Amino acid sequence: MRILHTSDWHLGRTFHGRDLLGDQRDVLAGLAELVRAEGVDVVVIAGDLYDRAVPSGEAVGVCHHVLAALRDAGATIVLTPGNHDSAPRLGAYADFAAAGGLHLRTRISGLDAPVVLDDEHGAVAFYGIPYLDPDPARHSMELDGRRIEAGHTGVLTEAMRRITADLSARGPGVRSVVLAHAFVTGGQGSESERKIAIGGVEQVPASVFAGIDYVALGHLHGPQTLRPELRYSGSPLAYSFSERAHRKSVWLVDLDADGLGEVRRHELPVPRRLAMLTGRLDDLLADPEHEALAECYLSVTLTDRVRPLEPMRRLQERFPHAVHLDWQPAGGLVNAGLHYSEAVRGKNDRELAASFVADCRGAQPDEVELRLLDDAFNSVGGEQVRS
Repeated sequence: MRILHTSDWHLGRTFHGRDLLGDQRDVLAGLAELVRAEGVDVVVIAGDLYDRAVPSGEAVGVCHHVLAALRDAGATIVLTPGNHDSAPRLGAYADFAAAGGLHLRTRISGLDAPVVLDDEHGAVAFYGIPYLDPDPARHSMELDGRRIEAGHTGVLTEAMRRITADLSARGPGVRSVVLAHAFVTGGQGSESERKIAIGGVEQVPASVFAGIDYVALGHLHGPQTLRPELRYSGSPLAYSFSERAHRKSVWLVDLDADGLGEVRRHELPVPRRLAMLTGRLDDLLADPEHEALAECYLSVTLTDRVRPLEPMRRLQERFPHAVHLDWQPAGGLVNAGLHYSEAVRGKNDRELAASFVADCRGAQPDEVELRLLDDAFNSVGGEQVRS
């Protein structure tokens, strides 16, 4: 049986204000061609189909289009919700969807009820663990009278206890796949993931998933292998500049008669690369070496000693996809390192205003600006200040 493992689509997400839905549709729709070309039997999606619990109509439309394309390509689909999804909304009409080959595993009560599919070697049981918010999940799981430890590890341990009990009851020879949305110890995070820490702890040990032939993980946006059978597919697009070096991909997983066989990585197309630049504004605008970055999403850190006027407008004249700007003046800010009490001690209103201007611009105000400050104070009836 051949499985395609993907996750963290985050349909509807924007990138520093830029709409990504068109890029998301193009990249994800291409998975249907991969399903056909590679003879994929099952597509598993390990959470965060959407970026919001209540997605836009446009995001829902793209999701429907992609799922339909995967189904038309011949794949059965098994998916679970992540921490960005609404499990009840995602799981609506699950029983009807299953009749068409779309299996929505969104209920805690059903996490040990697998989707069972057969190949020439026998049965494969697909278990979907929806994202488990520790406190409500623990309360739900304890309704049968069993005490569960607090935190992510506690609820995932209980989820896997139920799954392994069901798997054991099915007898020998049944191979297993588990979908889970969690931060497993050893994984490398990025800036675009929403924190799921409870009491300062968000990670769970890999040992929780022992005994499973393949664990399809979601939540972390970088593709990575924790163990041969324990992998993150990562997100299909980069959602932060910390991911600019990622090679976005999906996993193609083969199960043979003995369990896990070959696992291959398939890289996805990159609609628009990400890049970062640092330097003085005039230098960045003039340097011909930066011409190749004109079509990249760009994050720029300016080092001008004095804050330039309209820097983003000027940058976008050369780099139309510049989306993020920071200013870190060479030598540091004027009052860098001073506590508030030290910065204001002994200063009158005029001096405080002048310090504020210096902090914002990186240079002391000139005589013209000081006179403007005096005029402003005088116009509102403030204290007469000395020029």
